[in-house]
Amino acid sequence: MLTDTHVHFSAGMTSDAVADMVARAKAAGVGSMVAVGCEPDTNAAALLAARAHPDCLVAAVGFDRSLAGSDAVAADIARLIDSNLDVPVKAIGEIGLDFHYTPETAVPQAELMLGQLALARERGLPVIVHSREADDVTLELLEAHASGWKGEANRIGVLHCFTGTETFAVRLLNLGFMISFSGIVTFRNADPLRSVVRMIPEDRLLIETDTPYLAPVPYRGKPNEPCYLPAVAEVLAKVRGISMERVAEITTANAGRLFGYLVARTSCH
Repeated sequence: MLTDTHVHFSAGMTSDAVADMVARAKAAGVGSMVAVGCEPDTNAAALLAARAHPDCLVAAVGFDRSLAGSDAVAADIARLIDSNLDVPVKAIGEIGLDFHYTPETAVPQAELMLGQLALARERGLPVIVHSREADDVTLELLEAHASGWKGEANRIGVLHCFTGTETFAVRLLNLGFMISFSGIVTFRNADPLRSVVRMIPEDRLLIETDTPYLAPVPYRGKPNEPCYLPAVAEVLAKVRGISMERVAEITTANAGRLFGYLVARTSCH
């Protein structure tokens, strides 16, 4: 069974729609998922989904770059976790930097990320990090985070939906981070990214859909969902010269190690 380490549930999804998506994932061989928030509505949706499907879903909550400069602070995430103790919140995220569209908010983006990195160190939780056109600043913040990390070395976090260079990947690996690949690796123009896939050590490799974004080939143009994860796994298997079963084995084991829970489950309700 595969593990999708990055799924955004829409705030507008009904419980039946979530259940149907989970059922489609299971039928496609995806037995575990991490429901990831990035702002108040999606944080709430992630918690609801994980609460409704505790046998195959855990949650991550955080504030991403879209809230930079707002009143959002890390203390809000701490209160959210503490007020939902019945839900397994296993990571802080999605957090991170994106200088593609709004480089003018670089400073408040970094400030928001810094507060949540401090919370992750305080709680001993891994971080789920986004970085786009912000590699240098991302590394600067993560290097400082790693220097103060007191948790298990292999549980510091993951750079999700990786699209960077081999150099960026190596520096992240040196900090103890895992690297997660999404449907982008299936795109026709993604040869440089597939080269990075080849060099990631087995014990640092994760896969994801980033639902509802970035549907892989042959589903491009459709809303993404976890049942499409096998298309990502197939590319990793081909690029690395291993079987689909081996991709599932190593990425599920890595997800279990990072998020600290048994992900090799066989059923979702």
